[in-house]
Amino acid sequence: MKISIDARGINLYSGTGIGTYTENIVKNLVNIDTLNNYHVFWSGNNYESIKKDNCKIVMTSKKHQRFFEDYYFPENISKENIDIYHMPQNGIGFSEDISCKKIVTIHDLIPYVMPETVGRSYLLKFLKEMPIIMGGSDGIITVSEFSKQDILKFFPIDEKKIFVTPLAADKKYTPLDKLHCKNILKTIYNLTKPFILYLGGFSERKNVASAITAFSKVYKDLNKDYDLVIVGGYRDPSQNLVKLVHQLKMESHVVFTGFVPEEHLPIFYNSCDTFIYPSFYEGFGLPPLEAMNCGTPVIASNLTSIPEVVGDGGILIDPYDISEMSFAIGNLLGNESLRSELSSKALIRASEFSWENTARNTLKVYESIYNNETVDK
Repeated sequence: MKISIDARGINLYSGTGIGTYTENIVKNLVNIDTLNNYHVFWSGNNYESIKKDNCKIVMTSKKHQRFFEDYYFPENISKENIDIYHMPQNGIGFSEDISCKKIVTIHDLIPYVMPETVGRSYLLKFLKEMPIIMGGSDGIITVSEFSKQDILKFFPIDEKKIFVTPLAADKKYTPLDKLHCKNILKTIYNLTKPFILYLGGFSERKNVASAITAFSKVYKDLNKDYDLVIVGGYRDPSQNLVKLVHQLKMESHVVFTGFVPEEHLPIFYNSCDTFIYPSFYEGFGLPPLEAMNCGTPVIASNLTSIPEVVGDGGILIDPYDISEMSFAIGNLLGNESLRSELSSKALIRASEFSWENTARNTLKVYESIYNNETVDK
């Protein structure tokens, strides 16, 4: 097969779930697949890691994206006799003029389920284009069984057209020397106390306010002087959280780090005593898996796709129940043997996910669509 992938998202959406997903499937596909040829649309630099004999890089510009999507890509795909064209970023760039078989990855349907949590321009674009993408694709990849059911709920399409390929955590998320990690955070971020960690964005659906409120109700009863450390760049939603901390008089126990470079995230995961992720909605939810890969005990939401990821490797709580969340925090932070047990379970659970497996499952989707096959569920 000649397989084309729109990999512009690796640089255009760097640091996001879509950017991470695109980068890892492209890198792993060109490494594990020696039978097929890859034709990769690229924007920006840093393509050396995928530049191989079986992979041709086609440079595009960060500007004039509509020109490339509507005219250049269809023409180039036709000229190169491409068999499969994969658009990993929720079908962005989909064109009905693409002559080969079309596969899209739909990560979630947040604009349909929680429209109040996304920007208006993205919402309108998503709602306008998604029915065309769903109807015009030959195959749809999604990242969890939950997301598959969401797609079927909103779109009257054949279930066999949808393929589930779970995501994975990057290899840099692994157990590290905890004392060394804590010393790094002490030096760079002035973090001197044991802490519970949150990272993963500040959208309202992430429910960070509930994590702060739950921590405020239990921190005085803990056997150590704990902080809640919240990682992420200062944007408008985070300012509401800062106000909440002031209202709760928790300024001395809640730390906002601001932007943290990606290479420091494994250090945070390894340094904390537990990671909390009370999100209302996730198509997959990588942060809990990243924490679990580090052997960190996890408290996470029991909604949407998150239980598929965490399994028995963490504590699942109702994100709408502040009391339940507070109890889980107090119980875990006050019980060292439970933390040790969950750390072991987290590592076992996390080992079931790998980007190589994701790439192999993606290749199976390509082969099925190319051979006019579907998956029987």
